[in-house]
Amino acid sequence: MSSFIDYTVNGLVIGNIYALLAVGLALIFGVSNLINFAHGSVYTIGAYIGWAAITFLHTPLPVTMAIVFVACALVGMAIERIGLRPLQGSARIAPLLATIGISFVLDQVVQLVFSASPRALPNDLPDWRIDIGGGSIGALDLLIAGVGVGAAALLFVFLRFTKLGFAVRATAQDREAALQMGVNVNAVNSTVFAIASALGGISGLLVGMYYNHIDPAMSFQATLKGIVAQVIGGVGNVPGAIVGSLLLGLIESYGIALLGTTYRNLFAFVLLILFLIWMPNGLFGGRSAPQSEPLTGAFIAPSKPLRLPRWALWAMTGAAFALPLVFGAPYLLQTLTNAWLAAMLALSLTLMAGTAGQISFGHAGLLAIGAYASALLTVDLNAPTWLTIPAAGLITSALGTLLIFPAFRLRGHTIAIATLAIGEVVSLVILNWESLTRGAMGVTGIPPLSIFGHEIYAPREVYWLCLAIVVALALVQTRLLTSHFGRTLRAIRDDDVAARSYGIRLDRYKALAFAFGGFGAGVSGAITAHLYSYINHQTFDSQVSLLALTMVILGGMGNVVGAILGAIVLAGLPELFRLTAEYRILIYGIVLLLLIRFRPQGLMGTL
Repeated sequence: MSSFIDYTVNGLVIGNIYALLAVGLALIFGVSNLINFAHGSVYTIGAYIGWAAITFLHTPLPVTMAIVFVACALVGMAIERIGLRPLQGSARIAPLLATIGISFVLDQVVQLVFSASPRALPNDLPDWRIDIGGGSIGALDLLIAGVGVGAAALLFVFLRFTKLGFAVRATAQDREAALQMGVNVNAVNSTVFAIASALGGISGLLVGMYYNHIDPAMSFQATLKGIVAQVIGGVGNVPGAIVGSLLLGLIESYGIALLGTTYRNLFAFVLLILFLIWMPNGLFGGRSAPQSEPLTGAFIAPSKPLRLPRWALWAMTGAAFALPLVFGAPYLLQTLTNAWLAAMLALSLTLMAGTAGQISFGHAGLLAIGAYASALLTVDLNAPTWLTIPAAGLITSALGTLLIFPAFRLRGHTIAIATLAIGEVVSLVILNWESLTRGAMGVTGIPPLSIFGHEIYAPREVYWLCLAIVVALALVQTRLLTSHFGRTLRAIRDDDVAARSYGIRLDRYKALAFAFGGFGAGVSGAITAHLYSYINHQTFDSQVSLLALTMVILGGMGNVVGAILGAIVLAGLPELFRLTAEYRILIYGIVLLLLIRFRPQGLMGTL
């Protein structure tokens, strides 16, 4: 009984912390129709500002919380004013990608200022506990509960009984009508981002105090937990976000009690997928809520793509094959080999997102499936790599399509969240399925690449093999895009309602797009596993998915040559700034923001 009470208290405490994150996300989505991926970065900033105030200024807790509240509110206003307001009127995917770029910048700034080392966040609350039915509640538990309840009450009063609150509700209900009635929508957006970011910063401070641990890498998981809680309650619904957060906290806590801590996040993301499939509007969203428009269909910029003559493409391909004969430096060849592996991933994604209009934030999961498939076939069954690599592509194609198939009926932000969750679930299944995947230990001793008994070690040979696969995938994809199949995919991307009215079976064509794309991603993951000789569940994380999507945007959505170019640029960019390694991600985030702002059609244009 005492354990049950302790797990219940822990679940409610964590749920209250999630609520501060989820409420902020709900407010932002309500007025901006935007999933803010930078929200977790503000959460991290709040934790570190609190740590600095306590450590260097020796401020008491109320003053520390006030400092965090004000500082994070200012950060939120800056995000809205500098990063997102210039994108008003752009396609819906543009501000979403901008928040990803902002999160890269903020996370890297935190790491540069405070270092990447984890820190302990001291807690000066009295060390006493109240016994309740065999369990106990501490002072920090009561503080977190009080902050959660107090924030909810103040937010209710603000939204219901203040003039600015009326403006926020009006903007959330109908932005265009509010604008016509004289509501200053920009001021509303700025206020909402300030409130949401302040609550997120307080959440980061409380989490740091509760676990006595903070680090710069905690932002992404925080964003995901806030999104899960929001989906459970109803996206954009503030009361629903609170209820969803408490339910998520309890489910995670009870799940840990039953199966252990490694299953904690798995419960969250499986729950997210179930809600998206069977109750996409959440507990409080209502069953008749309108579906969102597709994210990628409107991202086709009003400019013609840059088309290179066929002879120029073949000349560049020949030069790429001849390059190792002229420049044989292993470092250069390794860098370009990484670019070819990234190009395989980008090609697979541009077919799904750029051509079929199915945005995917979980593409790293396909890499992981391919890597583990080939690695386990070679290690456990002694199968030759020339056979396991295409087999890994086929396994990834089939399994990836099967996993994503239930989400094909989703649209807008829900498909983005679903694919992100599926990618996380793949990683967590790999972590927990120890009998097959070796769990956290990973797979070691993966044999090198070989073709009919000839092992491929030399940088030149690896380079040529990867380049040949990229060229083959590009030729196949080009043929697909110029066929009836490619034209049908573009019709689905541009207007799936019109496509359905012409008798096109959307699920069938989307499944075929994922099957073709999944093959390329699986091959890329398999080759990577044999080059690394060791993989685990963290080898292909969610940031890989975001980088892949950025490659597609950089090159031009649906553009085969653009996908390869985007991969080369983004694989080479970190090497270009290797001398200032600590600034690489910061520079990358800034480049991404500039790209979205000034060149949304990409370097080669969209198709």
